[in-house]
Amino acid sequence: MATDSHELLSHNHFTRWLGVSAIVKTNKCSINTSDSLLLQHQAAIIEGITESKAKYRKIVQAGIAKWVNDFQKGNIEINSVDDLKKLIELDIELQKDEL
Repeated sequence: MATDSHELLSHNHFTRWLGVSAIVKTNKCSINTSDSLLLQHQAAIIEGITESKAKYRKIVQAGIAKWVNDFQKGNIEINSVDDLKKLIELDIELQKDEL
């Protein structure tokens, strides 16, 4: 009788009886769902950052175009090139992550 109760309490018997393999699969699925939700959240954040950078680049490029236009019209003198330099540096910085 001890052998029978030992067999009833064995890991293999409970695995077959409780369907532990199904439970393990459920747990893996819930882990995969958590990972999937985390990846979706991270992707949404990255997408938002990328969209913001694209908008900032448009603003910077418009600033550069305005500076060049004003320079060509004679409204800007050579001694005020720092504004253009800052705009170009900002534009380059925004492009770094795109490479």
